[in-house]
Amino acid sequence: MKKRVLILCTGNSARSQMAEGLLRHDAGEKFAVESAGTKPGVVNPKAIAVMAELGIDISGHRSKSVVEFDGQHFDTVITVCDSAKETCPVFFGTAERLHHSFDDPTDLDVFRRVRDEIRVYLADFAARN
Repeated sequence: MKKRVLILCTGNSARSQMAEGLLRHDAGEKFAVESAGTKPGVVNPKAIAVMAELGIDISGHRSKSVVEFDGQHFDTVITVCDSAKETCPVFFGTAERLHHSFDDPTDLDVFRRVRDEIRVYLADFAARN
């Protein structure tokens, strides 16, 4: 049975969306992955573009509110920005909580750097789980 992972950020528009796509692509055989935001917006087109460069299509993703997952069980909740860590809901019960703050990307070069940093972080996470 796959471990359930929820990746949280503020807007669920860039970092958490890229993380969801990366973990699903790179270790989807081990994990059922979702992402959400504490103040969801829309998926950033630059996030879609830099993921497409890796052959990972997140164009069908939508920004989701963390409240959509209220009452659901997750094995691990990963926050990828400090704001989400501070406001992370307490309703995830016994889930392991991990945090790593990645820069909020602005231009394409920063999106690429952050995407690559997230990939390294998640590869280490997957190897340990």
